[in-house]
Amino acid sequence: MRKTSVLIGLLLALSLLVAACSPQAAPAATPSAEPVDAPTADAASGTLVIYSGRSESLVAPLIEQFEAASGLEVEVRYASTAELAATLLEEGANSPADVFFAQDPGGLGAVADAGLLAALPADLLGAVDPRFADPNGQWVGVSGRARVIVYNTDSLTEADLPTGLEGFTDPQWKGRIGLPPTNASFQTMVTAMREVWGEEATTAWLEGIMANEPVFYENNTAVVAAVAAGEVEVGFVNHYYLYRFIAEEGEGFTARNYFLPDGGPGALVMTAGVGQLASSDNPAAAQAFIEFLLTIEAQTYFAEETFEYPLIAGVPTHPLLPSLASLNAIDISLGDLADLQGSVTLLQQVGMLP
Repeated sequence: MRKTSVLIGLLLALSLLVAACSPQAAPAATPSAEPVDAPTADAASGTLVIYSGRSESLVAPLIEQFEAASGLEVEVRYASTAELAATLLEEGANSPADVFFAQDPGGLGAVADAGLLAALPADLLGAVDPRFADPNGQWVGVSGRARVIVYNTDSLTEADLPTGLEGFTDPQWKGRIGLPPTNASFQTMVTAMREVWGEEATTAWLEGIMANEPVFYENNTAVVAAVAAGEVEVGFVNHYYLYRFIAEEGEGFTARNYFLPDGGPGALVMTAGVGQLASSDNPAAAQAFIEFLLTIEAQTYFAEETFEYPLIAGVPTHPLLPSLASLNAIDISLGDLADLQGSVTLLQQVGMLP
């Protein structure tokens, strides 16, 4: 995708930034799963402050495109989603943030549950399937990310792998597992386990994994690299990191994804999502940015540049990926995954976190 064509498209999509609209939520509407055609924020101007739990390498080019096309000045604070959620909870109504751009629904849910996010207009919420938006209307998903098992293709095939996460507590996996316990998406998967399995079964699973002496890594990228290098044979990660390696190193890269077929917590499809802070000093600019993330141009960026699943109609999934419809994803409301702190506490109890 050429940057010039993307920018031209963005300029067209954002040409109505100066048009007026009400900052209040629109009346309820049936979700249309249609793209948002153009931002309609009321006199958006000044500086937009984004707290981004999405890594700079993934989303900085997209934010820069929005800044250039909109004429707004954008300040971004990058950190982990969990860290930024904790910061927002501490700052409360005094936060300088206008937008929380989170890696997963758990962080967004924690901030929403504290009453710190504003209600979003119905047209924004209706741009995606209802399962990818907050049931209470305070955040909306902008890209889809599936949990997978990444495995080393020199030592394993899909036939060697369990059909669900429970199988990895078998002693045969001792010393062969890599995972990033500080990663918000891993923690959200644990939250899904607690929601579906209950605390006792989730604790038992974590203790079983710990008994198999997993190797801890800083993030998903490091896990995928370690699997390909043979340091470990399997890893618990999000799907899109693998495809970035393949794009850079070619089809000979010695790791592949396995989408667990059992429909359990390991088959969770999460969203990266965004919400507007209720205390925002620039709600018009905040809404313009959220609208931008749901345009065809931005959704195409997610599909083509970051290998994530687009969530609006009219944008095809990257050809390397299986379709969302083909995944046996767990049936769970993403709004039920807000208790990240409970998962962090449990991970500390079993020794995965200090």
